[in-house]
Amino acid sequence: MAPPVGRSAGRPAQRGSEAPRAACPVQVVAEALGRPGRRRGRELEAAIFEAALDQLTSGGFARLTMEGVAGAARTGKAALYRRWASKVELVIDALDSTLPRPTDTPALGSARAELHHLVESFVSVTSSRAGGAVSALMAELDHDQAELFKDFIAQRMLEPTKAVILAILRRGAERGDVRPGAATPLVADVVPAMLLYRIKVCGRRTGPEFVDQLVDEVLVPLIRP
Repeated sequence: MAPPVGRSAGRPAQRGSEAPRAACPVQVVAEALGRPGRRRGRELEAAIFEAALDQLTSGGFARLTMEGVAGAARTGKAALYRRWASKVELVIDALDSTLPRPTDTPALGSARAELHHLVESFVSVTSSRAGGAVSALMAELDHDQAELFKDFIAQRMLEPTKAVILAILRRGAERGDVRPGAATPLVADVVPAMLLYRIKVCGRRTGPEFVDQLVDEVLVPLIRP
């Protein structure tokens, strides 16, 4: 005769509730890693960077804490300190991973078009989430804190942008629509200087109208043959 439903053949029925079966260790680990909120590797790092940028833009660097970032990223504070010794290092890595890398401007036939393309790209970065975090950071830094970040901002944003500007000016000089000798570090400083002044000192957002004004009213007259 077939065994009753729920009972294995040849095994006597157990009285009361059955004892829980021990889970396979591999299954336990897999289930733990699959629980909502648990992250590993790059996924966890991305969540931490997102939380750091959110805190930086909403509350500023002074109010950003490792505990707050850990809570927003749904991880433990120890996970942050295993990677970064301080919030300074965390913020620098978060910005470095998020800010787009400056690239060479394509040859567009005129220095004006190429400069417009570059300034438009730079403005787009400053208007992005990471750019907003940079603006918030720069707006509140005192002298001691500024020392910690100025090298990063210079090497990651300003110097690459100036290098692209110099390449545009040299190409324009060869083409004949840029005056000889215009490709100097001082001229290349104009774009980042104007943008940083507009954001940090004036506290004003930049947009398409500002891009046109900076190119047509400042840069083109400055470099015209």
